[in-house]
Amino acid sequence: MQIHILGICGTFMGGVAALARAAGHTVTGSDSGVYPPMSTQLAALGIEITEGYEAAQLSARPDCVVVGNVMTRGMPVVEAMLDEGLPYASGPEWLARHVLHDRWVLAVAGTHGKTTTASMLAWILEDAGLHPGFLIGGVPGNFGVSARLGDTPFFVVEADEYDTAFFDKRSKFVHYHPRTLVLNNLEHDHADIFPDLAAIETQFHHLVRTVPGSGRIVVNASDPNLARVLDRGCWTPRDTFSREGGAGEFQTCKADRGFAVRGGGGPSVNVTAGLPGAHNEQNALAAMLAARHAGIPLAAGADAMGRFKGVRRRMEERGSVAGITVLDDFAHHPTEIAATLAGASDQLHGGRLVAVFEPRSNSMRMGVHREALGRCFGAADRVYLFRPPGLEWDLKGVATEIGHETVVADDVDRLVFRLVSDLRSGDHVVIMSNGAFGGIHGRLLDALAEEHGAG
Repeated sequence: MQIHILGICGTFMGGVAALARAAGHTVTGSDSGVYPPMSTQLAALGIEITEGYEAAQLSARPDCVVVGNVMTRGMPVVEAMLDEGLPYASGPEWLARHVLHDRWVLAVAGTHGKTTTASMLAWILEDAGLHPGFLIGGVPGNFGVSARLGDTPFFVVEADEYDTAFFDKRSKFVHYHPRTLVLNNLEHDHADIFPDLAAIETQFHHLVRTVPGSGRIVVNASDPNLARVLDRGCWTPRDTFSREGGAGEFQTCKADRGFAVRGGGGPSVNVTAGLPGAHNEQNALAAMLAARHAGIPLAAGADAMGRFKGVRRRMEERGSVAGITVLDDFAHHPTEIAATLAGASDQLHGGRLVAVFEPRSNSMRMGVHREALGRCFGAADRVYLFRPPGLEWDLKGVATEIGHETVVADDVDRLVFRLVSDLRSGDHVVIMSNGAFGGIHGRLLDALAEEHGAG
């Protein structure tokens, strides 16, 4: 089959392209922003990419056009596809039909932690010899790729609640029909798609309705929004988890090294996973419980977590100069920001924690999280806020609410200059954005090297 993918350079659609190529299909695609690393990854797979969305790219009349959710009516290639009557499908629909239809799907859903938890789950299955396929919205360090077809029935998918395509406004995850489902948490996000929390809850309940009675739902027992979703109706057995003292049957608790997991009527197991923060302990427990449904004992899952290598752009160390460490993190929601910084603070032994944040997501740009933003930097010693072009509200009010010294900048070069002037040995700089942030990570490291005569 010849497949042409519109919007191929996004993480999800690029993963679909890799899976299609591995399945033996001829794959081409197009995007409006063709640049590394996705462009080089696709080129290495022999996938030809067209820049832009002109109609001419469909002249070869592919057997199927796979439409990314960045595509809209009025784009020349979309109008040509419809006018010429070419067969088309959304990315999730194609994935479900051609990859997932005969697999044991383990899906990870939630507002936060999907990428990390899905990566943990895929690794536990891999470590147990189950060689799963996977499609994850990031690059797990244990695999080095975001998607793999796999050669066993097991397939791990990051189950995103964002809408599917211009012709299908359901959440992507309703297409996946998981046998094992993780529900990590639920908050209002994606305000460009969902007017309120209730709208997202409805989509999550659509997902719950697709899990068979012989399956398993692994759910955070401490999240009242998820409880409200399940109260609408649930036909699948559940494993519940929480922190110590919470309502979950399985709980994380303190241990001399890492953390311990208790519950289920069995002995407690110790986990030495290296990712910081209580939120990552919960992610690890959710992954271990999902793997348990696939036949992997908790003790084996805990052992595998000791060899988990993390995920790119999730507290990923990008470099260190003159004792100053620069980390990259994808956090873009107030809850994520607070959890990330709290976890980082717990790991520090001297030195300052410096937070650098770009409000880039659609919800952030619209100001949906503006009131909560000022309260989420409490664990940082110093905060830098970057004002991207087109931001619809003023960051100065947030800076005032943070309560300790905060810098607001609207130019990356000036921001880097100010950071270099302020940073000192022992500092850990956490740069948070769900975009490239103008390449600030490399620019800061280069500037620090020049300033301190390193390299």
